[in-house]
Amino acid sequence: MIDLIGQPLTAALAGAFGGVLLGLAARLGRFCTLGAIEDALYGGSFLRLRMWGMAIGVSILGTFGLAALGLLPLGQTLYLGVTFSASASILGGLAFGYGMAMSGNCAYGALARLGGGDLRSFVIVLVMGLAAFATLTGPLAFLRVYLFPRALETGQPDGVAHALGGLLGLGPVVPGLALGLALCAAMLAAPSFRGNIRAVLWSCVVGLAIMSGWALTAWIARTGFAPQTIVSHSYAAPLGDTLMFAMQGSVRPLSFGIGSVAGVWLGAFLGSLWRGHFRWEACEDPRELRRQILGAALMGVGAVVAMGCTIGQGISAISVLSFSGPVTLAAIGVGAAIGLRQLIEGFGRAPV
Repeated sequence: MIDLIGQPLTAALAGAFGGVLLGLAARLGRFCTLGAIEDALYGGSFLRLRMWGMAIGVSILGTFGLAALGLLPLGQTLYLGVTFSASASILGGLAFGYGMAMSGNCAYGALARLGGGDLRSFVIVLVMGLAAFATLTGPLAFLRVYLFPRALETGQPDGVAHALGGLLGLGPVVPGLALGLALCAAMLAAPSFRGNIRAVLWSCVVGLAIMSGWALTAWIARTGFAPQTIVSHSYAAPLGDTLMFAMQGSVRPLSFGIGSVAGVWLGAFLGSLWRGHFRWEACEDPRELRRQILGAALMGVGAVVAMGCTIGQGISAISVLSFSGPVTLAAIGVGAAIGLRQLIEGFGRAPV
């Protein structure tokens, strides 16, 4: 296939495959980070949080299953290939989570809503992509590198499974599979979740989409002619890459991330048509638009500092059991809770 259509297009199609699954999960399965947090804090429902837990568990099982079969070199994956920075994960995650609450969506959610005709999400996607690139390679890059220096790992990758495997003398695969099984079992232990076949199904689809990213980019790295970073889905820098490709497609190659962004939009578009939910929407309140622009900028900066968003760190990084994944996801949750508290209750009101 690489010989026939070239490596860049192959990588983009690999990203689009998983992206479509993620877009369908958002529109048909109501898979949403901010929605899950808001449901738990203010709606008394933990269903969508359990969907996230199940998706993470399935992705861990799939990822370490690939490693057990020799199809995925864990040490060469993106999140185990750089040193862990607790300060970057916490501060970047807090900024991203707060920005997500202000915008009303994360990057993945904004792409999914854009697929349903929400033009407000188009603004979020544009601003976040620009802010991400400004932090990654633009005028904020020097400050980011100075405050949060990163270095390539040398020797043994330093992840949760690798640490446990070293202590037990088992290697990383057995602890990884055990943790994935334990997480899936913990989610399925709740009868309300276990009995909701639709929620379980779409959770598994998300986990398999993440696994497909690792599997396909590892295959391209193994069989392709040009270097290929082994990655899975994330929506921070890829938004900026997609904007740049839209402007400079003749001189800028396709990539896995660009395909993934397009895939989420396409999957969400198809899902909204299937459900009859597609409709054009625009922002009528300037204050809402201002809040969304500020939130999107914070998400773009925070995601680059933390090296991932709710999907990138919240599922992809955790699927390889990097230390950064759960730390960043927890920080995103705290930041989102603060933002939601500000929007829903305000900070200056006395408790009733």
